[in-house]
Amino acid sequence: MLLEQIMHLPYVWDYDIDAAQFADILAGRMTLGRLNRDWAAVRLLEYAPYPEIVRVLGYRALVEGWPRWRGRMRSQSRKRGFDFLVSWLPEHHPELL
Repeated sequence: MLLEQIMHLPYVWDYDIDAAQFADILAGRMTLGRLNRDWAAVRLLEYAPYPEIVRVLGYRALVEGWPRWRGRMRSQSRKRGFDFLVSWLPEHHPELL
């Protein structure tokens, strides 16, 4: 894998930010103009593979942030999937939260 591929995440292809900057934005440690934590979370939820979403964001942050991020999601299928997950997790696997 090329260093360029490691440094730039595929779900932020249209921004000149690297993986470390994205992680800082997602964690709320950095804001670049309108690119804030909510933007990063929605970007991750819209474009990243599910295992990466869970690894990077975690179930707790997903369940807690979902009401704020849901309205910004464009993908109806992903929105339905996360709606299900966010309602199912607390009931069936609260230990993951």
